[in-house]
Parts: sequence; C-alpha cells; structure tokens
Amino acid sequence: MEPSAANLSPSCIQTGLRVWAADWLVTGLLGLAVTTALLRHTDPGLPAAAGFVALWLLLGLVLVLRTPPDGPAPARQGPGPANRVTLLRAALTAPLGGLIVAAPAPGDSVLALWVITLAGLALILDGVDGAVARRTQSASSFGARFDMELDAAMILALSVLAWQITAVGPWVILIGLMRYAFVLAATPLPWLAAPLLPSRRRQAVCVLQTVVLLLVLTPGLPDTAAVTIALAGLLTLGLSFAVDIHWLYRHRPEVCHD
Repeated sequence: MEPSAANLSPSCIQTGLRVWAADWLVTGLLGLAVTTALLRHTDPGLPAAAGFVALWLLLGLVLVLRTPPDGPAPARQGPGPANRVTLLRAALTAPLGGLIVAAPAPGDSVLALWVITLAGLALILDGVDGAVARRTQSASSFGARFDMELDAAMILALSVLAWQITAVGPWVILIGLMRYAFVLAATPLPWLAAPLLPSRRRQAVCVLQTVVLLLVLTPGLPDTAAVTIALAGLLTLGLSFAVDIHWLYRHRPEVCHD
C-alpha cells in the first residue's frame, strides 16, 4: 500500500521536494541540449523552441511541487527509480514540442528521422519504467499518472508534427486531442470522470498510436500509405474511446440496476 504523505516529517518532505527540483533541472537541461542540437541549423526557430521546452518543463515542475499534502507520498519523497526513468522520457519528449513551434518545413526527412529516434527511445523507456517500478517495488498512483500524462503529451506532439511534416491533413491532430477532449467532456458530464477498470486493450491502443504516428513520419512513405495508416490509427483510437464511454455510461450513478 502506498504510504500517505501526511505521515512524512516536514524535513523528509522538504528533502523530497529538493530532490525533485534537482532531478527536474537535469531533465530540463538535457531537454534543452537535445532541442539545441536538433535545431542548430535553423537559428530562427531555435529561440522559440528552446523557450517552449523550458516553459513546458517548468510547468511540470510546478505541478509536482504543488502536489497536495494529502496526495501520493512519492511526489513528496523524491522521484524514485521508476520516476527517474520517466523523467528521462520527459527530456526526450519535450524537444518534440519544441520542434512544433519551430515550424519545421514539410518533407524535412532529416528532422523526421530525429523525431522518430527520440520518440522511439521514449517508447522503449515507457516499457522500462514499468519494469523498474515492479522490480524496485516503487510503483505508485502518482507514477502511473505521471507516465500517462507524458504519453498523452508525446502523442499530441507527434500528431502535430505529422501534420506539419507529412502530407496527412490537420485531422491527424485528432489522435493527440482525443484524450484531452475526453477529459474536458467530464466537466459537463461528471460520469465520464469515473475510474475505469484496468485494460490491456487501452494500453495496447495507446502504444499503437505512437507506432502509427512514427510510421506516418517515416521518410519516403507514399502519401496514400501515410494517410491510410493515420486514418486507421484514428479510427482504432475512436473505437477504443467509444468502448470506454459506453461502459462509463452504463455504470453512471443515475442508472438503477434490477
């Protein structure tokens, strides 16, 4: 069972926050270094991209440090081994967002290969952090949420880059926006915010979206193939969300079962 942060001493909490801040600083510096290396040949886009990466990582640090005192203890005790792997993923994912604001040229095959490399490494680390969490018994609800939000951010960045670099239309961004639209829809429809049962199907579809977008970004892929693959990914994701929404609707509090 996950310990409560309320049981931690103030000195322990402060130490944990300092460790988080230090590790996040390293993450930010690594992310900025990767962004600079990618865009060193496009000076006009570098300041905007670097600024975006810095802002994105600063926002993440603020969210961590503002974790409520009665929230998950791992957010107050320091990252731990599994979350440090996720932080490395964040350092690889942040530059993808930076590339968006740098306005990459359509058909930039070199940049596309770098995007595929960064996202591919992040995808591999996505499996590693789960294995590390199980091996070190450091799994937590905080870590799972951190991992999930990073997945969503990477898919959104890849979907925008797919629109910018390839021949696929702006509709491909729906792949990255669908999860956020689902979260926003829970405001007028609170039953959408109810917890879902763990699902292998949901995990597989999430990984599939990353693979789909990496395939779409592959240099030399025919335009028709890119559009077909992206459309298949979007339809698969939409169907997965439809299954979850249907389940949540059937189990909403207003429904009375005989």
